[in-house]
Amino acid sequence: MTDRPIDDFRRERRELNELVLEHAGLEIKRFFSLDSQSYREGALPVRTKEMLGLVASLVLRCDDCVLYHLDRCREEGVRDEELMEVLGIGLVVGGSITIPHLRRAVKAWVELGRRDPTTGP
Repeated sequence: MTDRPIDDFRRERRELNELVLEHAGLEIKRFFSLDSQSYREGALPVRTKEMLGLVASLVLRCDDCVLYHLDRCREEGVRDEELMEVLGIGLVVGGSITIPHLRRAVKAWVELGRRDPTTGP
């Protein structure tokens, strides 16, 4: 998950999303829109929604999704202690099969913290 720098991940994600949407039909465009709208401020704050997205991504074992939500959680000011509780919930729900993804998530979180001088790993 973290073998490539976060900037490369962000750039590739943005470029591939643009490519998909350039060729997408109505169904794909609607799904992408629904995804974006779901993470907007509402009854739940954005940071809570990102933590929920992280748990779901960990349980589904999607490393790209885990990295995306880790990045967003860092942007939303999630603290280290909160992150570890979030990952603990994902582990309980997903079971031991999520452990490799949890390991990579913690590594990525530490690396993201090193990049952000306002927060520590």
